[in-house]
Amino acid sequence: MVVRIGHYYQVQSRAEISFKGGVFQAMVTEEGRDWAATLRAYRHPKVLVMLFFGFSAGLPLLLIFSTLSLWLREADIDRSTVTYFSWAALGYSFKFIWAPLVDRLPLPLLTALLGRRRGWLLLAQLSVIGAISWMAFTDPAENLHMMAFAAVLLGFSGATQDIVIDAYRIESAERELQALMASMYIAGYRVGMLVAGAGSLKLAVWFGAEGGYNYSAWQWTYLCMAAVMSIGLITTLLVSEPKVESGRPVLFHDAFDYLRFLLLFLLAVSVFAAVFFLSADRVAAAKADWAAALPQDSLLIGFGLEGGRLLLAMLLAGLAARLGVALGLVRAAVLRETYLEPVADFFRRYGRVALLVLALVGLYRVSDIVLGVISNVFYQDMGFSKDQIADITKTFGLVMTILGGFLGGMLTLRYGVMRILFVGALLSAGTNLLFLLLARSGADVSLLILVITADNLSAGLAGAAFVAYLSGLTHVAFTAFQYALFSSLMTLVPKLLGGYSGSLVDAFGYERFFLFTAVLGLPVLLLIYLASRYAAAE
Repeated sequence: MVVRIGHYYQVQSRAEISFKGGVFQAMVTEEGRDWAATLRAYRHPKVLVMLFFGFSAGLPLLLIFSTLSLWLREADIDRSTVTYFSWAALGYSFKFIWAPLVDRLPLPLLTALLGRRRGWLLLAQLSVIGAISWMAFTDPAENLHMMAFAAVLLGFSGATQDIVIDAYRIESAERELQALMASMYIAGYRVGMLVAGAGSLKLAVWFGAEGGYNYSAWQWTYLCMAAVMSIGLITTLLVSEPKVESGRPVLFHDAFDYLRFLLLFLLAVSVFAAVFFLSADRVAAAKADWAAALPQDSLLIGFGLEGGRLLLAMLLAGLAARLGVALGLVRAAVLRETYLEPVADFFRRYGRVALLVLALVGLYRVSDIVLGVISNVFYQDMGFSKDQIADITKTFGLVMTILGGFLGGMLTLRYGVMRILFVGALLSAGTNLLFLLLARSGADVSLLILVITADNLSAGLAGAAFVAYLSGLTHVAFTAFQYALFSSLMTLVPKLLGGYSGSLVDAFGYERFFLFTAVLGLPVLLLIYLASRYAAAE
């Protein structure tokens, strides 16, 4: 028997997976579940494609973060400047702002040749390759500002690629395949990060970056990374365009319409960036004053100030957009259809439980992310060597995450999204308690392996189920914007809280901190239970 649960179908007896004419089908019998058939589902072409797209999406991120940081430090750039470069990746957190452009605007020539999704994907991937090449031909010791511009372009291009890949994945296959596609995407993403992280460092050493600063070694390393991006580019050219009719009205009729909308977009983004970054010093000063006056409440006050800063920037950006509409920069209908209608559509479909769903999206990964922010510092404080951290937590941990992702995809297909979403949240919170044991034991390598195995397996499992859940929340008419909004919301609150993880450890110690992160996961279990009850009542 198959029972509909929201956008998903819960198989309550054996499901045999078959493919007829390229269409995924779940055929239910009564004898039991055929796990071999579930494994065969990973050979579906649409699932395999996500491995290559995941690799293409995972490659740019570390070329802005850890790999670039090492390059800058070798070039004798001071630490404070190096950390500023992490802002180049803020596009990944705010990609929902320009997701409507990707969703609605056709590209000259590319859209006609390749289609709406593949045209944007090709442009984003060419931009990623161009940004990496730009970085390769820029020596930060000679021209740091040009390196900053190239890094910002890479962050923007990589985030744009993510927007299109997410939309492509959701639109290219049935919802029953989304969990498998999500797990394959996660596997590719992690491999891409490994190549950009450990792989690029190995290349830099091989090209001669081991004995002091050698710009040529880093140049060739980044050129190799640009060449590796051709994997995603070739995949884009080989796959077919999703055959989805959005049913949305045509709002842009000529080049002048595009230009005016882009100007409005740039106006809103400029206001947002100015308010958000220029208020940083004032917020930092206010946090220092409150910390001196009310030290016991400083963490809560600091979190409130950071959240208020973000909301103020978004509010003023929205007001700037409204001012642009009032001045006739674009028609009100364009702004409404592009930004407001996707949000209104979500609330229409989910009604009074929409806020419950948004709370689940915003908090599901809070336990993992808050702990992850300080995990490397914790390993060092416990006395583990850099080699042990790299080999166990990074390389071995990557393998466990990929295995967890495949397991999560299979279990989600067999038992439904909501059940595995609950199991993933429970395991993610529970495995944080293992870190408490590690904090008490010190540099115990065997225990570290056990902790990383449990933590990364559960993270991969939960991640696959959660991506499938987010995919089911989107409407075909607004895929790119809605998924970008959900994925940005997914990390917003956890990242804000994670910024205070060091202060929490200083105040309470590692053991109480890990207990706190485990407790953070308990409200998520309640939210999943309530969301499941609503889905079952549909």
